[in-house]
Amino acid sequence: MGWSLNACIMKAKRIFNILLILVVLVSNVGCDQVSKAIARNSLGDHQTVSLVNDHLKLLKVENKGAFLSLGSALPVFLRIILLNILPLVVLGLTGFYVFTRTNLSRMTTIGTCFVIGGGLGNIYDRMIYGSVTDFLHIDFVIFQTGVFNLADVSIMVGAFVIVLDVVRQRKIEVG
Repeated sequence: MGWSLNACIMKAKRIFNILLILVVLVSNVGCDQVSKAIARNSLGDHQTVSLVNDHLKLLKVENKGAFLSLGSALPVFLRIILLNILPLVVLGLTGFYVFTRTNLSRMTTIGTCFVIGGGLGNIYDRMIYGSVTDFLHIDFVIFQTGVFNLADVSIMVGAFVIVLDVVRQRKIEVG
């Protein structure tokens, strides 16, 4: 049974996509975990290191909740379900979707991997340490961020890339 050139190209593209997904996921989780380990080992609790004329600050905070500490006051049982188990199921299903769909654009695939990687980084922290290590704060003069980490950046970048791709696709369909 011979392989056609087209079948070989399709198989090579599929392998490339799987490798791309794995590289993006591992890179996101790896960068997040390395940066958090540096923050945990280098900064004391609530110690502030000012950079870039106080516009960027390193400030280690252990966050038992989600975004902006939402859910941190929930009972432990509910926190485990809502902040560990439910997100892990959603990320697992999303990962399955990305691995099995062949018609996703490269931008959407990469954006989704950024979201999954960031989510996995924060869930890992919650499961291993009982909280998420946040350590970055930006003062944009007219507004400030909460304290966040690279997993949060990954999630936001991934969401932005997905939205950008959706807008781009719509413009192609309309125009």
